[in-house]
Amino acid sequence: MKQLLIILALFTLIGCKEKTTPVNEVAVVEDRFRENYRPQYHFTPPTMWMNDPNGLLYHNGTYHLFYQHYPEDIVWGPMHWGHATSKDLISWEHKPIALYPDELGLIFSGSAVMDIHNTSGLGTKDNPPMVAIFTYHLMEGEKAGRKDFQTQGIAYSLDEGETWKKYSGNPVISNDENIKDFRDPKVFWDDNTEQWVMTLVAGDHAKFYRSPNLKNWTLMSEFGKNIGAHGGVWECPDLFPLKVEGSDETKWVLIISINPGAPNGGSGTQYFVGDFDGTTFTTKQKEIKWLDYGTDNYAGVTFNGLPDTDRTFIGWMSNWNYARDTPTEAWRSAMTLSRKLTLHKNNRNGFYLKNYPVTSLDEYAYATVVHDTMKNGMSLSSKDYNEQRLDFKIPGKLDDFKLNFTNVNKESLKFGYDSSTKSYYLDRRKSGIVSFEPSFGDKVHTAPAIIDSPTDVAYSIVMDASSIEIFIDGGNTVFTDQIFPTTPFTALTFTSENATIVDLKVSKIKRIWK
Repeated sequence: MKQLLIILALFTLIGCKEKTTPVNEVAVVEDRFRENYRPQYHFTPPTMWMNDPNGLLYHNGTYHLFYQHYPEDIVWGPMHWGHATSKDLISWEHKPIALYPDELGLIFSGSAVMDIHNTSGLGTKDNPPMVAIFTYHLMEGEKAGRKDFQTQGIAYSLDEGETWKKYSGNPVISNDENIKDFRDPKVFWDDNTEQWVMTLVAGDHAKFYRSPNLKNWTLMSEFGKNIGAHGGVWECPDLFPLKVEGSDETKWVLIISINPGAPNGGSGTQYFVGDFDGTTFTTKQKEIKWLDYGTDNYAGVTFNGLPDTDRTFIGWMSNWNYARDTPTEAWRSAMTLSRKLTLHKNNRNGFYLKNYPVTSLDEYAYATVVHDTMKNGMSLSSKDYNEQRLDFKIPGKLDDFKLNFTNVNKESLKFGYDSSTKSYYLDRRKSGIVSFEPSFGDKVHTAPAIIDSPTDVAYSIVMDASSIEIFIDGGNTVFTDQIFPTTPFTALTFTSENATIVDLKVSKIKRIWK
C-alpha cells in the first residue's frame, strides 16, 4: 500500500504553474475505491482533498461537476478546480484538473455557463465557449494583511471543458472596496433583461452585478445585511426562479451558505424566497429557512443549463468544524446526492423548498426486499445497511418513534420524532469514530417537523459507507450527516408506543466505481 500511495503521489503532484497539457490523475486509481469509508455511490475525488462544488453545468447531454481540489494532500491547500462528468447525476467520470493557480492567485469557488451567443467573443458563433467564472485568492496579499486579495476572473474552453485558457484581461472584477471576503460568483443569463447576472457574496451580504459579455461588470444592488442568519461569513450564493408547485406563481430563490451559524453547528445553507426584477432581489420573509438540518451539506449550488422545472442541487458533504480531520487517508470529502429542488407554499409554512434525490437514483436500486409492517420492538437484520436505501411510511397521526441502527461493536445511529418538541432528531454521538473533533459527536441534531400533512408521512433514508441522508415528507425536512462506524450497521430496531411502519422497502444500491 505504501508503494501504491507513493505512485499516486507522483501522479497527482502538480505545481501552481498553469499546464498546457492536463495531468490525468485518474489512470492508476480506478481499483482503489474500496478504502475504508469511501462512498460507493456518492461523488468523491480520485485522491486527496475536495470541498465546494463549482461550475455545475449541463450541456449537450453531459453534466459537468467542477470542485475545489488540492491534488497534493488530504487537507486544504492551494485550490484548483477538479472536474468530473456524468450522464445521469449518479455515476461520475473523473476528468483531468481544469484550472490551476496562477500569478493572480488560487482558484476559489465559482460557476460555469455556456456562452451560446458568444457574447464574450472568446469563441465563435459555431463554437461558443464554455466560460468559468471564479474567485482569485492571492495568498501573498492575505499574508501581507491586505483586504483586497480576492478578485474575480474568467477562463474559457472551446472543447466542452476538456482544456481551458485563462482570459488575458483578468481580473474582470477587482476589489476596489477592500472587502476581505469577496467571492463565489454564481452567473446566469437573464432572458428578461438579456444580460448576464452575477450573485457575489461580500462578508455579510450579497451583491448583484450585470454584464453584456462576461468581461465587463456593473454593480446593480445589494441584499442581506439586516436579514437572515449572520452567525458567520456568507458564501456560495445562487439565485434562480422556481414555479410554486400546484400554481402558476413563480418566485425567486436565493441560496446562501453560512459558516459558522448553522442550526446544529458549523456550516449550513439558508435560503430566501422573494422577487427579482432584473436588478434587485427583495423578500418579505422574516424567519430563517434552512435547506438541510444535518451538519454535512454545505456550499451547495444548482446546475446551469437545465430548465427551471429540473432545478438540481449538489452540496459538499462536510462541515468546516471538522472537514480536515475526518478519518480517511487517501482522499477526503464527498458530495451529497444530486437533488431536485421544488418550491411549495401552504398556510403553516409560507414558501418552502423541498430537496429530494434525483429519480435516476432509483435505477441503481436492486435486491429490494419489502416488509409489510414494523411494530414496537421489532428488528430487522442485514449484512450491511451502510450501502442501502430504506423507504417507508408511518400512517396516521405523527407520533413518537425511533429507528436505531446498530452493529456488532455496539455502535448506534438513531433517528426519530419527538412529539414533545414537535421535532425530528438524528443522533450520531455513538455511531462509531467521533472523537477526531469535539463538535462531531457532541450533540443530537434536531429539525422542526415541516410537513405538508400531519398524517401518513413518507420517509426515505439513504446510507453509504460514511453518510446518511434522510428525506422526510418528500424532502420538506432533510438531514445529511457523515458517520464513521467501525463496522457496518447490521441491525435495525423500531420503537414506538403508537406508530407503526408500513410499506418498508430495503434496497441495495449499485456502486458507481468500476
